Amino acid sequence: MATAVALNLCEQGRAVRFYTASALANILQEKLQRGTLSSFMASLRKVELLVLDEIGFITLHKEASELLFQIVSDCYEQKSIIITSNLEFSQWNTVFGNDKLTAAMIDRLIHHSHILVFSAPGHRLEESMKRQRGGGGKA
Repeated sequence: MATAVALNLCEQGRAVRFYTASALANILQEKLQRGTLSSFMASLRKVELLVLDEIGFITLHKEASELLFQIVSDCYEQKSIIITSNLEFSQWNTVFGNDKLTAAMIDRLIHHSHILVFSAPGHRLEESMKRQRGGGGKA
């Protein structure tokens, strides 16, 4: 769903960026080390929608968590952000490793948000099951 929203906005000529959380964290750390973080942050401020996919898939280092928090803080009440995660908010502290930072991030994310919870099996599982039953799907 996040991808569909992002693609729709792109088709309208809107500025959108899509990252996995771990990829963005890596980019932020690299930009910080090279001294180009502020120009990268300025480029992110120009987008209308930022999509962060797979929060919780990979545990982040302290510095990466803090940099990602800075992005979320910059977006807060300024632009749209879509976050996808397989984790409940109560489990996010395992990703960010800091209870206060996690609480502050969640606070900013949920303040003006629409939270969608999907409990159905993922489409990849469904496609795999169809293939195993001989019902088609992608190979």
